[in-house]
Amino acid sequence: MLTPLSWIKEFVDIPASITAQEISDALIRVGFEVEEIIEQGADLTGPLVFAKVLSIEEITEFKKPIRYVGIDCGEGTTRYVICGATNFVVGDMVVAALPGAVLPGDFTITARETYGKTSNGMICSVRELGIGDDHAGIMVLHGGEVEIGANAIEGLQINDVIFDVSINPDRGYALSIRGMAREVAGSLGLTFRDPVEALRNLEFTETGKGVSAKIADPSTASVFYLRTLTNFDPKATTPLWMRRRIEKMGMRSISLVVDVTNYVMLELGQPLHAFDASKIKGGLIVKRAGSAQAFTTLDGQVRQLDTDDLMVCDDEKPLALAGTMGGAFSEISEATTEIALEAVRFDPTLIAKNSRRHKISSEASRRFERSVDPSLAEFATARCVQLLSAHSSATHVATVVAGEPRYAPVVTIDPAKISAILGIEIPPKKIAEVLRVIGCDVDEKEFAVDPPSWRFDLVTVSDFAEEVARMIGYDSIPSILPPRPFHATLTNNQKRRRAIASMLASRGLAEVQTFPFTNQATIDSMGFIGERAATYRIANPMSEEFPLMRVHLVPGLIEVAQRNINRGAKNFAIFEMGSIFRSSKKLPTAISPELSVRPEQKLIEEIFASVPPQGYHVAGVLVGKIENENWQGKARDYNWSDAIAFAEDILDLCNLKWTVARSDFAPWHPGRCAELIIDGKAVAHAGELHPRILEAYGLPARSVAFAVGLSVLPHSQLVRPTQVGTMPAALQDVALIVDSTVSAQSVEAALREGAGALLESITCFDRYDKIGEGKVSLAFTLTFRAPDRTLTGDEVSAMREAATAVATAKCGAVVRTA
Repeated sequence: MLTPLSWIKEFVDIPASITAQEISDALIRVGFEVEEIIEQGADLTGPLVFAKVLSIEEITEFKKPIRYVGIDCGEGTTRYVICGATNFVVGDMVVAALPGAVLPGDFTITARETYGKTSNGMICSVRELGIGDDHAGIMVLHGGEVEIGANAIEGLQINDVIFDVSINPDRGYALSIRGMAREVAGSLGLTFRDPVEALRNLEFTETGKGVSAKIADPSTASVFYLRTLTNFDPKATTPLWMRRRIEKMGMRSISLVVDVTNYVMLELGQPLHAFDASKIKGGLIVKRAGSAQAFTTLDGQVRQLDTDDLMVCDDEKPLALAGTMGGAFSEISEATTEIALEAVRFDPTLIAKNSRRHKISSEASRRFERSVDPSLAEFATARCVQLLSAHSSATHVATVVAGEPRYAPVVTIDPAKISAILGIEIPPKKIAEVLRVIGCDVDEKEFAVDPPSWRFDLVTVSDFAEEVARMIGYDSIPSILPPRPFHATLTNNQKRRRAIASMLASRGLAEVQTFPFTNQATIDSMGFIGERAATYRIANPMSEEFPLMRVHLVPGLIEVAQRNINRGAKNFAIFEMGSIFRSSKKLPTAISPELSVRPEQKLIEEIFASVPPQGYHVAGVLVGKIENENWQGKARDYNWSDAIAFAEDILDLCNLKWTVARSDFAPWHPGRCAELIIDGKAVAHAGELHPRILEAYGLPARSVAFAVGLSVLPHSQLVRPTQVGTMPAALQDVALIVDSTVSAQSVEAALREGAGALLESITCFDRYDKIGEGKVSLAFTLTFRAPDRTLTGDEVSAMREAATAVATAKCGAVVRTA
């Protein structure tokens, strides 16, 4: 909010020794953010005077309109200037910069020859003076409000300091000069003069019957003040001082009535609305729209009302979108003589809904949705009547009140609790003093605190502790580290997922993200059947082509691979992590709870029960070559062992133990698919994709894929500690002949079982399948190590023989001798 220092000084006596920077620091100290200090007029020097237009000569021989204007600057002679603006006539008052003046942008005014004439000065626009953005024409003033030849810098109050202050959502009271002045006074320890005090005894004579006021639903608004005025002269103009204050705060002057309502809103913080009373049928009532209908707002936009919109209506139709924007039908016009001034303390939530629903963020809605002082409706309307009566012929008819203000409750607090929250000892007397500065009434005996009417947010001891902290200064609270750190961290599942994604990326796989949607044709083409083909249909799909939730990650990765191959890619590896959806149970109907209150626990449980079960998987597709041919060797394509290795690496990263078994699992090639089993449950599959699928999607032959169900993996330690042996290791190689149907993993398990506790590791380093007769040779390296001594040759040989004996017994293995 733009805040002029000159207006703040009306309510706070600020010594001349206090600089603008010190005032800014004071606001920052109590929790506000000063985005900019604008020194208006700092780059403007005179002579700058008010002048009257005496004559206008139109110069027509140029493409654009040019005027040779005679002006009276109070010098006794006529001064002539060239001007390109056409928004003024003879007799108007304007602002003239005389030779020697310097305008913003270091623009020096001199007498000069132009368009065949001598221009002895310049008539200025608002933007040229640096006091606004309007450059549609020169600045025209109303006759009689300024004197010819008077200093325009003083008359326009140009020299001022304006603070651009960011107001937090919980500081709605500060969206006014009254609120900002109170904060400046409190922070600097100065005396604050509340402008409301001068309005408390203001009374107006009742001269007739005014427009009636009513609140249909007390939950929508607490108090409604409606003051009716008559005999208003629509030709009355806004005084210059009021226009300038409004302009300094970023608003534009429109008409006297509108300017007065805006001025009072900026001064006190209560938004008001003025209706043309002659257009009101019956009385005004605050109520919901009730039915969908078209409504034209002041900006000329036709808006479709929602049945829940809060409106201000007469007996026949809606007249204003409550707290947000007025309607075009009842706006103040050039023919208005009767005025109905409305001020209501609306429910903040309802105004916020009005604003969001219609995408209107007005000066009024920004204040209402942050909560407005409920006592201000009375004083703000009184201030409006006072100003309109003083600057026009308007007279008061009647004041009607509906409802009554509702205030925050009195709160009893323990001052010791405030000290405990802040971590610094603060005497109760000091706490009471600080709370009184912000407007509270404090009974120090029981420490009962009555919050001020503008602070609805002060309801708990923590709220009061925050106020004490900001008023004594956060810099006065010592910085002490807590006894132990408390901070947010990732869950074990999140850490596991990140570790897996980092590992796959470091191994050269590119992560992709696909939409979790599919269709029945894709499910059927992949060969999914039974539970693996059952999914959920989307009620409002993004595309009718993909109306179902996906049941597996691999189909989406295959489609990504297809697109990349079509674009010229040949050798690549991709992976994705995400949820899959399988219809394992019938879901209840989706629930849309009331959002204004927290749902009951039973309803929350029903909402979660209506969400489809979602398994979390990681899957990858490997296409083309893993190594290109070079001087070191021939090229090598990805094969089934690479896919299985990736799946095993993921499980190994999770510090899990697994077994491998053959599988016939779509969409993999039957007999060339392996499933990884943990605790008797298949948790991963890997191998070659089915040739039929490869052909359908145009993928290279023998492309491979893997998929791991992360959500079904058992919990495990994130870090697996290893022991570094200090004694030398003993290595033994053994080659065993087994049936080709016997897996290498089962042989390894048998060797591990027989080798004993001193076996450190076992690695299969060779597989020879050309022996014939359905036999294969598997070669393993067994590493033995004792923690406390060097193993002897006899000990190592004995352990080797024990290992092969168990392999022979369980797997039918025969030690290969040649």
